[in-house]
Amino acid sequence: MKNFSWGHGVVIALFAFIVFILSMLFLFPNGQKNSEMVTDNYYEEELQYQDVIDAKKRADDLQEKPTYTQDTNGIKISFPKGYDNSNTTVKFVLNRTDDQNLDIKRSEQLDASQSFLIPSKVLKLGNYTLRLMWTKDKQDYRMDYDVIWK
Repeated sequence: MKNFSWGHGVVIALFAFIVFILSMLFLFPNGQKNSEMVTDNYYEEELQYQDVIDAKKRADDLQEKPTYTQDTNGIKISFPKGYDNSNTTVKFVLNRTDDQNLDIKRSEQLDASQSFLIPSKVLKLGNYTLRLMWTKDKQDYRMDYDVIWK
């Protein structure tokens, strides 16, 4: 048997490097199947982001904020009792972090108990970002929640 020399070491290192590069070439793209941008109009929405910042600040300054609860029926979003919804438009977006096809975007009317329900039949197991937006007296408000639907 021959002695191991530096030439053998160079060949082994080169071979290991080639195997590493090929494994990155074939394995890395498989992990990125569902990676999508959050929105298709990224640049247009980025220019209007100051409005989002202002809406979040107004929502943070509220004494009583809307809340959400989860049960087997779905996700119930409740506004504070005594909230006058006569001049209110409520919209929500449930963004699925791993698959854009599972996103839910709707406008809702508040019921007599100042709430509305996102039914469980439209939800799939996983992580969502709930963006709750409403307009009251020509003022925009926005709150974001991280939701794990189980």
